[in-house]
Amino acid sequence: MRALLVTSVGVTCAAALTLPLAAPASSAPVLSSASARPPSLTTEPRTDTTDTIGTSGTTGTSGTTTSDTTAPDGAGPRAAKSAAEPAGSTQSLPLAPLAVPSNRVAGAPVVQGLPQRDARPFSLVGVVWDDAEAELHGTVQVRTRATGTTRWSDWQDVETHNADHAADLGSAEREGGTVRGATAPLWVGDSDGVEVRVRPESPAAAEAPGSQDRAATPVQLPEGMRLELVDPGQDPAPEPARGAPANRAAVPAVFADTPPTAALPEVLTAEIAAASAVNAEVAELGASVIPALTQAETVESVSLAPGAKPYIGPRPRIVTRKGWGADEKLRERNFGYTKSVKAAFVHHSATGNNYTCKQAPSVLRSIYRYHVKSSGWRDFGYNFAVDKCGNIYEGRAGGVTKAVLGAHTLGFNTNTMGIAVLGSYGSTNPPAAAVTAVSKLTAWKLGLFGANPKGKVTLVSGGSNKYRKGVKVKMNVISGHRDGFATECPGARLYKKLGTARTSSAKLQGR
Repeated sequence: MRALLVTSVGVTCAAALTLPLAAPASSAPVLSSASARPPSLTTEPRTDTTDTIGTSGTTGTSGTTTSDTTAPDGAGPRAAKSAAEPAGSTQSLPLAPLAVPSNRVAGAPVVQGLPQRDARPFSLVGVVWDDAEAELHGTVQVRTRATGTTRWSDWQDVETHNADHAADLGSAEREGGTVRGATAPLWVGDSDGVEVRVRPESPAAAEAPGSQDRAATPVQLPEGMRLELVDPGQDPAPEPARGAPANRAAVPAVFADTPPTAALPEVLTAEIAAASAVNAEVAELGASVIPALTQAETVESVSLAPGAKPYIGPRPRIVTRKGWGADEKLRERNFGYTKSVKAAFVHHSATGNNYTCKQAPSVLRSIYRYHVKSSGWRDFGYNFAVDKCGNIYEGRAGGVTKAVLGAHTLGFNTNTMGIAVLGSYGSTNPPAAAVTAVSKLTAWKLGLFGANPKGKVTLVSGGSNKYRKGVKVKMNVISGHRDGFATECPGARLYKKLGTARTSSAKLQGR
């Protein structure tokens, strides 16, 4: 794949991490590195457990539950003296025709789903199917039961048009053979019961303009549809106090109401160390947070040509993948890079707004698991995420200062970055804190690559439903997803705020 540079950070012992980490050719201008003594490392074998779950929640053959990180009995996250990722799991349940009156009408579209049933605890749902190229023409609705109660939610809509959040056509990630069709994921909170229905759209609604013979043909749903129930696992424990680069105090990734824990010697797995080592320019190994810098500190950290004016915003505080508890054993081992970051595409995650900022790390772990285990992607799709309180999170692994190739804007992943604002903003205004965070993040990251947030850029389409492959398209440097693909994303309300984000971002750069 053109413009894709792949590097592997294979860390197997502490000694390996004492060597300088060479940045890929696609990295931003060299930043000052902080000195930090890495903690000892251990490589833990991956443990997979798969159970079959019947339609009533007992052992059967109609579904599977997969957990990719398990701990020995009695060994809770605070008892283990290692940085093992929080355990999580995915229950995958096949859908079947429902016993509804419309399904007894000859020739009528068949409604599929699952009747009310018990399930192991989960917090996020979505529907996947076999063929990534097939579209789901219809509606998906779910109801869930709050854990430990008899209280069922109202029916909630799941966004079905999600193919535009994906790797580019023809890319290695897209053609790897594991990618599936999928709805957007929906955050439902801690639940232990579920009901789902998938209704095909009526033949009349699906009829193409001018067509005279499609009305009698039932709309077919994609084959192999399954309901995915994702449990994000537990939040990571706060990290022990440690030194920080550039004379900045270390900031642990502590969220509201996080109970205090005793400091324990930290032992990093090879996978966690690899994901952390690519951020060595901005944080020490195993850091949960990359601290914010002032404007002067940011400029000082960037190597500029003599006499060049530093159009770059202050580096914002960023919660690392370790900080939000990413299970580094889920993703593909290698990191993928593109040549530069010429533009930023802003998205909404379409996961709903029913989450608290304390829950944001759990939402991220759920989306990550859904992207990798359910949708078949190599990693979390977006390069960064922002929650409703304005917290910024590292997304796809590879290094926050580098041009990491994402899977966020079909046709325009090359030389761009994707930012997902957690929530749904079609009819709800995005919080001001989230818009401000987008401004801060783009002012810094685009500044590393010399891009003007208020400027225009010409990108070459990799193929989408709006621009055919090879077409040169002039866009805003900060664009919405809908600018590259015919989609509602990032929602009408968030899209209207992008002008404000561009102006604020440019001002932060000193333009």
